[in-house]
Parts: sequence; structure tokens; C-alpha cells
Amino acid sequence: MSKRQDALEYHSSGRKGKIEVITTKPCATSRDLSLAYSPGVAIPCLEIEKNPDDAYEYTAKGNLVAVVSNGTAVLGLGDIGALAGKPVMEGKGVLFKRFADVDVFDLELDTKDPDEIVRTVKILEPTFGGINLEDIKGPECFYIEEKLQEILNIPVFHDDQHGTAIIACAGLINALELVNKKMEDVKIVVNGAGAAGIACAKLVLVLGARQENVILCDSKGVIFKGRTSGMNAYKERFAIETDERTLEEVMKGCDVFIGVSVKGAVTAEMVRSMERDPIIFAMANPDPEITPDEAKEVRDDVIIGTGRSDYNNQVNNVLCFPFLFRGTLDTHASAINDEMKMAAVLALAKLAKEDVPDSVRKAYGNEVISFGREYLIPKPFDPRVLLHVAPAVAKAAMDSGVARRKIENLEKYVESLEALQGRSKEIMRVLINKAKAGPRRIVFPEGDEDKILRAAQLLVDEGIAIPILLGNRDEITAKISELHLDLSKVEIIDPMDSPKSESYTEEFFKIRQRKGITMADAKRLILKNRNYYGAMMVERGDADTLLSGISHNYPDTIRPALEIIGKQDGLSKVHGVYMLVFKKTVVFCADATVTIEPTAEELAETAILTAQKAINFDVKPHVAMLSFSNFGSTEHPLSLKVKQATALVKEWAPELTVDGEIQANVALDPELMADQYPFSSLKGEANVLIFPDLQSGNICYKLLNKLGGAETVGPILMGMKKPIHVLQRGDDVADIVNMAAVAVVDVQSAENLKNPLEIPT
Repeated sequence: MSKRQDALEYHSSGRKGKIEVITTKPCATSRDLSLAYSPGVAIPCLEIEKNPDDAYEYTAKGNLVAVVSNGTAVLGLGDIGALAGKPVMEGKGVLFKRFADVDVFDLELDTKDPDEIVRTVKILEPTFGGINLEDIKGPECFYIEEKLQEILNIPVFHDDQHGTAIIACAGLINALELVNKKMEDVKIVVNGAGAAGIACAKLVLVLGARQENVILCDSKGVIFKGRTSGMNAYKERFAIETDERTLEEVMKGCDVFIGVSVKGAVTAEMVRSMERDPIIFAMANPDPEITPDEAKEVRDDVIIGTGRSDYNNQVNNVLCFPFLFRGTLDTHASAINDEMKMAAVLALAKLAKEDVPDSVRKAYGNEVISFGREYLIPKPFDPRVLLHVAPAVAKAAMDSGVARRKIENLEKYVESLEALQGRSKEIMRVLINKAKAGPRRIVFPEGDEDKILRAAQLLVDEGIAIPILLGNRDEITAKISELHLDLSKVEIIDPMDSPKSESYTEEFFKIRQRKGITMADAKRLILKNRNYYGAMMVERGDADTLLSGISHNYPDTIRPALEIIGKQDGLSKVHGVYMLVFKKTVVFCADATVTIEPTAEELAETAILTAQKAINFDVKPHVAMLSFSNFGSTEHPLSLKVKQATALVKEWAPELTVDGEIQANVALDPELMADQYPFSSLKGEANVLIFPDLQSGNICYKLLNKLGGAETVGPILMGMKKPIHVLQRGDDVADIVNMAAVAVVDVQSAENLKNPLEIPT
């Protein structure tokens, strides 16, 4: 299928276009309707009449942006008109929503009269919390933005200007750092004197460039004092005293080229004439002024970025506008000023120096991504951009006096932004905060794995845990250096030369000498198998917990812990649970990983342990003991086993909300439960699902993960004497950090468990 047909089908299939309006409040009953409209709606209307700022409290104004365009400068398509530009404006709305949960109405205005646009937007001001001007040609775009900023009491932002400038300047800061040059010393040529070019020139001045070192060019050449052809007031601001008239002339000896002009504007000879370590941002759309391949053919010291996704250092506006508006809207700012733009620039520049998550690497073909000449700017799909840019912008809005709403706690604000990215972020943040309140020692037997080392850096930086790395010390140290990490304060232990290896061997032999293990076997396992050494560290109290499995099979990871530490006294065996996180709910599925055919007693143990785990996650457990039968509807040994297990749970933990045997659909359907089984204590709101056997549990959680779109945390082991946790092959760094937080909280809970759910011995 052609790209043209793909694009047309994408926009036309199903519901036409790319956006829709949905309600955020229930409207299912007559009461709901009376509150949503007449007569209930009159009450917030009167409150807003008394205090206009209450519109932010009782309406969507505070999260609603207008994307305003007249279609005179659409992408690389030019003046195609307001209606033809509508797909682009809808697309802008998609990006606002997808990346920062900002709602958008796109407004395509069929006029080329700038004053008419200004008047139209002015009378629409009560509707919106902010205005994003889009694809309006220059110089009209400058006039429209300036006029609206003068007369509106809400922020106005022309993304084509400032979004491009913010991203380019973030990359420029990092590029200059790499080549050891200072902003105030470099000669900068900006080619393209339209909206984006002039905004870039303005912002580099704010960053510290000297006016005389910034040379602006357009299709007629250099903008110089005294020039009359093709000039306007906005270009005149950048006119300089110079005898140079062409782009070729000013490129000689320049340090930085910023291009927002046309394909092929820069030649190989121009690149050759630039200063050492030249920096080129060739952002002409859709084809750059010069491609990276062409520039690198001329010289190998060039640093280059473009606007294209198929080259490194992509200058993509999606890195800016959603997050800039998020911080702006959340402070009810009256404007977007230079301080807020600068905050966005610096936040992006700083983020590019941090370790890149595996989720981002996967989105880009698992390529190695680290700060340097080929990675100056964060990737567009990096979820951390929201968490860095929005708070920085919000703080700048408050510090500069344009914020009308104060965010008292920026750390809590970051957590609320994480919640926008999915329920799992919110749940894991609760757990991470608990872990940070009392970090514990985690031994990582796979201490020489890249992902483990990168995770260890995050654990140290965020104060979640105290990692201990097992492995060859020289190899681990070399990898730390290669990955540009700072783990100087992290303990590295090599079992081959550890002074404790001998005592560990002797103790392990005592534990297993009547289980077929000889002293020679014990020594070999302690020295050669780091999972055994790590388990002995936990057993002896030299570590609080263990996390392993990224490069081992599940049985090979759990066997040493079972042999050395073992299950809790009174339990029949250990159990496993997965936490599945959906957009609006969290469900715990057990046992889906350990016990193949549990007895009624084992099912009861699983239920009580899983309920306790839910409590550790600050989730109130409602336990459903699942079967193919509903409360005796089918007499069968399998359903009777679940019925017996339910009775045991109620006996052993009478304070727990639990019921069964019950079918899964009934356990999750409040209306069906109320109609058919009103006696049940569950009320159709089960969030702990106990499966009758491993086969059904394992199949179900994997189907929910793949088809239901759930994010999975686990497997979480339950019932060990001391907390031990298992990673899965393929886990990324974020998964490892999450499981480390789980492990730390498990240690904390074991040390000081409040209101434990008791299991009789």
C-alpha cells in the first residue's frame, strides 16, 4: 500500500478525523443530567459571575488550548487555506493530548486579515486557558502574536517561532559544551528570516550571544543596515553593519549555522569554510539545507541536527509545546515569557545528558543512545520530557510573576504528571516513595549486566535502594566507565576473592549436607554461581534482599534462594503474584508463576499473602476466589476446592473482604453481582484475583497484558523467610528499578508489618 493511501485511510477509517470530544462526568441518570445541565449548572455559573477565576475550578478552561491557524504557512505545503490545513491542526491536538493530556479545540479561520484574526481570538478568550498560533505566515504571525499578547489575559504562543527556537537552542547549548566554546564568543548565522528564523535569533541573544555575532539572512542575502529590498520591521531589528552580502560570505569562519530556509541552501564549500567543530542545525522542512551525510563527507568534526526523524539530533517541536503549555496551564499563567522559554531550553539540555530509558531505546530500534555529538537533544518519545520541562516552566512562571496559581510542592507536582502517563506510574511512585523513606541493601548477582548497572545508577540517584554488585571487579568497573556512570560509592564484591566466601561455603554445606551436597559442591556453587553467593548474603544479613533473573532462567534464579533461605514457617510453599495496571484500575493476579496445582490450603495462603501485598501497594484488597462456578452452581471437585479455600480465608483472615467460588465476569461486574448475588460482600469490585491453578492464572495474566493493554509488575514472590525477587528475561531498566522498589518495601514491611493478615501454622 502506498504512503499516500496509508495516510488517507488513517484519517478516514472508522470515525473520521483524529479527535473527538468526550464527557468527563457521568451522565447516566436523571440526577446526573440535572447536575450537568439545568437546573444544577446554574450554581457554578453564578459562582463564576462573582469570581471569574472560578472558571478554572468549574469548567475545562484551565486545560483547554485553541490551536488557531489560517492555513497560510502549513508545514512545507505553503498557503493551502484554512480548511485544507485542518488535518494538521487536528494532529496538533493529538500531540497535545498524547504527550501532556492538554485538551484542544482547533480553530481554522478563513481570513488573511491579521486584525480579523486578532479580533476573533479576542472574543473567544473566555473559552480557553491558552492560545497556540499555528502555520500563519510571516510577517503577519509576528503582528498577530504581539497584538494578542497585549490584549489577552491568557498565554499566547506561536509554536512555529518559539518551539523551533527552544529545541534548537537546547541542542546548541549542549553542542557548544561538547566543543568547548562559549555562547558569547561564537559567530552564529541564521538563514531564513521568517517566523522560526527570527525566533531563533532572538533566543540565542537571550542565551548570551552578542548582537554583532548574530547574522540573519533571507533569500536575498544578509540583513544589513541600509538594506531596503524585502525588509520589514522584524528583520530590521537584526540588521548589522557589514560589507558581506551573501550567505557564502558570512559562513566563512562562522561557528554555528541555524537554517530554517530551503533545501540545498548550504553547500559543501560553505561547510568547509566554517570554524573548527562547526555546529549545523539544518531544519528546512521537509529536506534540510544540507544533509548530515553531505556535511560529514566534507569534514569529520561537524555536529549536525535536522528536523527529520531519520537522522540523529532531530529538532522536533513536539519536545516543547505540549510540556510548555502543561506547566503554563497548571499555574494559570497569564503569559509565556522569556523566563519560561529559557526554563524549557535548559530542562531539555539537561535531560539529554541523563541515561536514556530502555523504553526509548526500543522505540528507536534498540540503538545505543548516550549524550554526545549524535545525541544533543532528547528523543521525541522520551516520557521524561513531561517530567522535566513542565515543572521547569511552572517554576519559571511562578518566579517571574505571571503565574496566578502557586504550586506549593514541585515534587508532588512531578508525581501528578507521572500519573498522567498511566496508572502504573502513579502506583509505582507510591511504592518508590515508600522505598526512599528507608532504602535497604539489594544484592544484584548479575552485577556485570549493563541494565543492572544502569538501574543501579537510578537507584542511587533517587535514593531508592543501596545496590551491591556481584561479579568480576575489573569487568564491572570497566563497564561502569564505558556506560559513563558514577557508581564510585557502590560496593562491588567478587566471590572469587571475597574474604567471606569460605564462611559462606561452610554454612551452605551445613544447610544442604543432608540434601546431597558435598563440601566440594558447596564451594563450587558459592564461588561460581553468584545467585548462591547472593542468597547467602541475605541469609547472613550482609544484604537485605536479592534481585536476579535478567540473564537466568526462572528455576535457576529461585532455586538457590529456596535451598538457602526457604519459605516462611507454617506455609506450605512460596507463592507468586503479578500486578496488572490498567488505565483506571489495578488488579493482582495470583498464583500465576509458582504453584501448578494448589490445594485448598495453598489457595487460601495465596489469597491472604496477595491481599497483604495489595495493602503494601496502598490498595484495599477485595479478593475473588475464581472458578467456573458461582456459589455452588456447579458441583465439581475443582469448584469445591475453591469453595473450601474461600472458607479457610474467611476463617484465617475474617477482616478480609473475600468471596467465592465465583466466575471472573461476575467478580468484576457490580450490576451483575447486585442483580444475581446481592448477598456477596464483593459487590463486583474485585481487585485481587485468585486463580484455581497456575495454568489458568498464567494464561489469563498474559492475555490481559497483551490484549487488555495492562502494564505488568512482577513476578512478586511471596512467602519467603526473607524477601527475594525475580526479574524476567527482557526486563528493561525501568522494570528493574520498579522491582527494586518492590523488594525494598517488602523488607520494610517484614521488619515492621502493621496489622498483618495472619496465616495459622
